[in-house]
Amino acid sequence: MQSVGVITGYIDLAQVMLYMFWLFFAGLIYYLVRENHREGYPMESDSLGRAVIKGWPIPEPKTFKLADGRSVTVPELARPEPPYDAVSTGASPGSPIEPVGDPMRAAVGPGAYAMRADHPELDSHGRTLLQPLRLASSYSVAEQDVDPRGLPVIGGDGKPGGVVRDLWIDGSEMMFRYLEVETQTPAGARRVLLPMTMSRIRRNQVEVNSIYGHHFAAVPVLRNPDQITRLEEDKICAYYGGGTLYADPQRSEPLI
Repeated sequence: MQSVGVITGYIDLAQVMLYMFWLFFAGLIYYLVRENHREGYPMESDSLGRAVIKGWPIPEPKTFKLADGRSVTVPELARPEPPYDAVSTGASPGSPIEPVGDPMRAAVGPGAYAMRADHPELDSHGRTLLQPLRLASSYSVAEQDVDPRGLPVIGGDGKPGGVVRDLWIDGSEMMFRYLEVETQTPAGARRVLLPMTMSRIRRNQVEVNSIYGHHFAAVPVLRNPDQITRLEEDKICAYYGGGTLYADPQRSEPLI
């Protein structure tokens, strides 16, 4: 008597289902690996004369329509890369690189940034996510907190870098993201942004350890004084991040 599920003397239903699962699982792995190549490729290798690694398998370009009406096509094989000024410290692939010229603007190490979209971040209602309080008048500083507007900003060298004039709020998270600092430059006064995470607000001053007082004059400025784009955010944060290592030559020296 033939058992239930047996197709032939050598193949039964359970075996067929097992093979189908293997085929499905192999196809799933291929699909996931293929879709994973939509971001991060092509890569550049400093071996073999900076060879371009396109990866395998590269999927066909797909265009995604965003809620704000814009579209993004990935993979973006001709995407721009941040301009950086650095040279390799060795001949072998993977050798560390050192900045050339002004390390604060070399876009390497802690000062590196990504070429994000050069337009503002929007909330779920299509409104600009980050705004200064002078425009977002429905928000204010909590009564129990120190209002930093009007306080001096002191750099990591103990010298003043400017004065806080406004705060920028994230309307979705209900928290302040940046301090707007008025600083003096050879061309006159101008306003730059200071990330809240890189500052410490005291009752009588705002302290910044990552950069020194004279560095505030070179913080990247906004194209629109009342609006910040994603790319501008990355550049500003990268400048302060670079200062943690490059603001003073002694910071990049060995501890021992």
